[in-house]
Amino acid sequence: MESVIAQASAFVATHGIWAGPVVGLLCFGESLAIVGLFVPATAVMLAIGGLIGAQALDAWPIFLWAVAGSILGDWVSYAFGNRIGPRVYRRWPLNRHRAAVARTRLFFRKYGFAAIFMGRFLGPIRATVPLVAGVLAMPKRPFQIANVASACLWVPLMFAPGYLAAGPLGAALAIDESKLVLGGLLLAALAMGATLLGSRLLGRRRRAGTGIRR
Repeated sequence: MESVIAQASAFVATHGIWAGPVVGLLCFGESLAIVGLFVPATAVMLAIGGLIGAQALDAWPIFLWAVAGSILGDWVSYAFGNRIGPRVYRRWPLNRHRAAVARTRLFFRKYGFAAIFMGRFLGPIRATVPLVAGVLAMPKRPFQIANVASACLWVPLMFAPGYLAAGPLGAALAIDESKLVLGGLLLAALAMGATLLGSRLLGRRRRAGTGIRR
């Protein structure tokens, strides 16, 4: 896996014009159901963030490609689950990972809209949450809102550690690897907390509107 990451990063560094499409394809693959478990997009994005911080690559085209690939990957997974339905659980390879699928289903049923957003940041279930949302027939509009919003936040968070380390800010503030990891985790935690709070408030409003009380 390390050799694949090194080769992909070297290719992007040498052929800057292909950086956007390559990153977009990696993000698309990592967001696909099951396939995402075998695509090292996150590690490559950390390396490319360093190249952007060193001004070896143009940030905006790569950002747009990465966001588009992430959104499309989740969308395809959702559409596949919605079309196939519960039968997909009985097919390979999901039929060999019943416990993991059960945990993802429970996670989605518990958090709903927020599960789509948070799933983007949770590696073990990232590749299956959109699929489960499709199987359970989550409405398309809230799914796409969570899909787009999470992709727009996830992509810069993945680029940020490498960008900060390689840029002038990293040298000026003496930012080391441990500080970068801590900062990334803090940002992700804040995003998840805000999503959970919003989801809880929306849930209360729905219960109030339907007259349901605890």
